[in-house]
Amino acid sequence: MRAIVIPAVDAKMTVPSWKDDQTARARAAADVRAMFHHAYDNYMTHAFPHDELKPLSRTWTDSLGELGNLDMKHLPEDYEGVALTLIDATSTLAVLGNRTEFARNVRWMERNLDFDIDVRVNAFECNIRVLAGLLSAHVIALGDGGRAGEGAARKRPSWFGKGRGSGPSAPSFDALDLGERLLKAFDTKTGMPYAWVNLRHGVRPGETNETNVAAVGSFILEFGLLSRLTGDGRFERAARGAIRSMWSIRGDRDLLGNTLDVQRGTWVVRSGGIGAGCDSFFEYLIKAYVMFGDDEYYRMFSDAYVAVMRYYHDDGWYHEAHLNTGVATHVQATSLQAFWPGMQTLIGDLEAARATHARFGSVWDKYGVFPERFMYREQHLHPTEKHYPLRPEHAESTAMLYMATRDDSFRTVGARLHADITRHTRVPGGHASVRDVSTKALEDHQHSFFLAETCKYLYLLFDDSFMDGRNLVFSTEGHPLPVLAWQNQEDKEDSGDASKSSWVSDGKSRYNGGGEVFDAEEEDVIGKDSDCHVLDLKESHRCVDDGDCGVDAQTCSPRKCSEHKFCFTAP
Repeated sequence: MRAIVIPAVDAKMTVPSWKDDQTARARAAADVRAMFHHAYDNYMTHAFPHDELKPLSRTWTDSLGELGNLDMKHLPEDYEGVALTLIDATSTLAVLGNRTEFARNVRWMERNLDFDIDVRVNAFECNIRVLAGLLSAHVIALGDGGRAGEGAARKRPSWFGKGRGSGPSAPSFDALDLGERLLKAFDTKTGMPYAWVNLRHGVRPGETNETNVAAVGSFILEFGLLSRLTGDGRFERAARGAIRSMWSIRGDRDLLGNTLDVQRGTWVVRSGGIGAGCDSFFEYLIKAYVMFGDDEYYRMFSDAYVAVMRYYHDDGWYHEAHLNTGVATHVQATSLQAFWPGMQTLIGDLEAARATHARFGSVWDKYGVFPERFMYREQHLHPTEKHYPLRPEHAESTAMLYMATRDDSFRTVGARLHADITRHTRVPGGHASVRDVSTKALEDHQHSFFLAETCKYLYLLFDDSFMDGRNLVFSTEGHPLPVLAWQNQEDKEDSGDASKSSWVSDGKSRYNGGGEVFDAEEEDVIGKDSDCHVLDLKESHRCVDDGDCGVDAQTCSPRKCSEHKFCFTAP
């Protein structure tokens, strides 16, 4: 195995204008919080409980079923969404410190979600957005989720799902039930999952065998955590098996292609890179090592990383290459590649991370947002992929670099990103994707990941108090998940058996909305975290008029009843 060389810690001086000006930091954090709530409140007003907001027309789209489904096959007429944006945004509410809305969402998800739906979904997207969102909200709601130190993680997960797992308890909001439905996608000859699965019926006859590298290799964080929470090892075994199976068909140079056949175990597209179709595979290898402490993931990542730097790297940019020859194929930068500096920061390769971050920053400065593809040698836009769908990757790497170096120049970059996104995408009905970065023409879609990731990472640049005392890994959708490696070590020391995680539930606790855990027999006080807060009068949060909706805890202002008859906090 070829080892990764980790450079010394970067010690570059910070920028005094941010370091010494607490007011400026607080103002910047407030600006990002306002951006999030403008997007979130408009979703709650005009789209909830459907999946995503269409901000120009102030309507909705049930995109979990429509995602990538350009010919609109297998779309039932009665599918009305699973509140995708609410699920994806809930962990961001916790990071922003909005405990009231976080607790309200927890209660709504616990009581209303049902994944027994006749709808064909992209298994990868459903995993990283929905399952990860549920699991992250669950461990945050425990109060101790991700906190290191004596006594951490000793209080148990609380809510029971409707799944039929073999463990003593399931995590909250039907997460186990959803995990079992996604697990059906792994029923292939190779153990690599189908790209598409019907949540009620499993994989339909005639389903395509083709999928991409990221969609095979990006289940291990969510499925691994689900197994640790429930004591049901099927999920972690399936995710690990899929990674092993795909890694076994890599080229002699440790390179992967992009698209493969999950039944035959053969490559369909032999040109691979670090961008679209491949990106989160690399990310999940190193994060699985951090999260679970398993050397197998590090060995795979180490060989893959060396191969990337040898065959894809091009003076701070990254192109694609053929897996058999290593010869460059597509010489262009893609927006999804912008996560790479953040991942390099995680392994300590700060010099390379800074160089690539600067390259992507130059493209952002050129257009005010980042296009999907950029021909970096010619320094011009790709002729067809000129859009910016509110992606988070450049903000993510900026935040990671700041947290690792405490170099306040990255805060200056973050302030620029916030200002540009506000200038070019904010509309009265939310934040709209950019159809053409050269003209700034907009399209009618606000992706859930704008709330899950873009706003979250920008906020963490100016207020990272959520991270204090917590041992966390951020999933590829930006959901904070607990690092379990140190917990496994504590279990081993306590019992001599590292196979039993302290996250297995005893089913006796519930969350009270204030970062504490209390006995299930005690009074249910979810959401009562300020003197002015009045609970919604109806437990489902459905309403007839504003009088059903109580008072917001943070502002003490009356909550509103949306056009879809759900209570929300008005801006």
